Amino acid sequence: MEKMLLQLMVSVVLLGQFGGYAMDNLKVAFQWKQVDFEFPSEDARNASIEKGEFVQQNNLPLGLEVHGDRLFITVPRWKSGVAASLTYIKLSDSMDSPKLRPYPNWEAHKLPQTPGSDPPEIVSPFRVRADQCGRLWVLDTGVADLLGDTQVYSPASLLVYDLHNDALLRRYQIPKEQVKEDSFLANIAVEDEICDDAYAYLGDLGKAGLIVYSWKKGSSWRVSHNFFNMDPLAGDFNISGINFQWQDALFGLALSGAGRDGFSTLYFHPMTSTHEFSVSTKYLREDSLSSSYHNYKVLGSRGPNAQSSVSFLDKNTGVLFYALPNLNAIACWRTTTPAYTMQSQGRVFMSNLSMVFPNDIKVDAKGSLWVLSDRLPTFMYSRLDENDINFRILTATVADAILGTACDDKLVVPGPGSNKSTVVITPRSSASTFPSALPLLLVTLALFFLH
Repeated sequence: MEKMLLQLMVSVVLLGQFGGYAMDNLKVAFQWKQVDFEFPSEDARNASIEKGEFVQQNNLPLGLEVHGDRLFITVPRWKSGVAASLTYIKLSDSMDSPKLRPYPNWEAHKLPQTPGSDPPEIVSPFRVRADQCGRLWVLDTGVADLLGDTQVYSPASLLVYDLHNDALLRRYQIPKEQVKEDSFLANIAVEDEICDDAYAYLGDLGKAGLIVYSWKKGSSWRVSHNFFNMDPLAGDFNISGINFQWQDALFGLALSGAGRDGFSTLYFHPMTSTHEFSVSTKYLREDSLSSSYHNYKVLGSRGPNAQSSVSFLDKNTGVLFYALPNLNAIACWRTTTPAYTMQSQGRVFMSNLSMVFPNDIKVDAKGSLWVLSDRLPTFMYSRLDENDINFRILTATVADAILGTACDDKLVVPGPGSNKSTVVITPRSSASTFPSALPLLLVTLALFFLH
């Protein structure tokens, strides 16, 4: 118990080292105790339950994306009984437990009943990306029942849909020579500055690597680099009292807008790491340039206990958002600041209730930040309480999300060794300033655990 208390206190002290802190900048938009689906009828739902095609407690929302009036949600087939693994709700739906609609339709998710039969159109995607060209990029693992009797229905594939009519535009199977024995493709970023010359970047967290797909060429290649590997000193996680060790490699992928040379910057990190890295897509778009080792940059560290999963960059502000699962938090860094330091990073949101394991982050075309939290470790290693709210989608405008943090453009954070004066604008709300609340939080935690 003393060790747990010490870990919590260290984590709280760590939060105070960030350049700005705002605990309540996101609000819950949707929430579920358990997810359900919009079946064609109640009879169809009952039949699906009887056949084991729908086991409600085995369905966990994981990835999200927003396009128009639809919010897409992936429900990977971690366990058996997932009715549809890519779904959507309407932004106008009620906040509490809106039913998930299959995308593009029910038939696309129907698993074969006999071995050797053709796989469904979609098996089990983890994350998706809607580009500015009206296309939905779906990275499908092709694997079902990951935590049980694992079944491989198809090779890992990239599916691209036309969001204007939901037609499948293209299906691309990742070549087997690019997929290693332990490969697992769970995240995607899309460089879409030129619609006919778009590039998709697929992170391999199982066997450290990056797969680059060219829309124009209709082909892909695999990129390797030491920075894609996990950090052996960062493999210990403790979330909601569940201690576990992961070895996940390349995970976080976030793209800037195009620079003067026409190329974007890819910001990336392994899940099991506390460091952030970057590289120009100039060295990724051509297979012959991908081995340019010294063109990859180490930006800096997020500090102890600050492993990060997903990330997303808002091109309008240049702010990079990223999830901190060990801290139940969302943080940010303005990419125009001189250096990636503890002081230049801001804390957007933290909650041991509503932000337990943030699992996806997006910024939509209207400038709103969206975050999905789903208590994944409890789902994997224990059991979710079906009477508690387990899944949440939180949102705020980007401007509101970064207000009072180091990412606010009203706050200037100097780089190392800078002689320039620093102009600091006091956050509008004193509740957003962390240091003054530190003693109270420490005392509260101590009393809670020693009671």
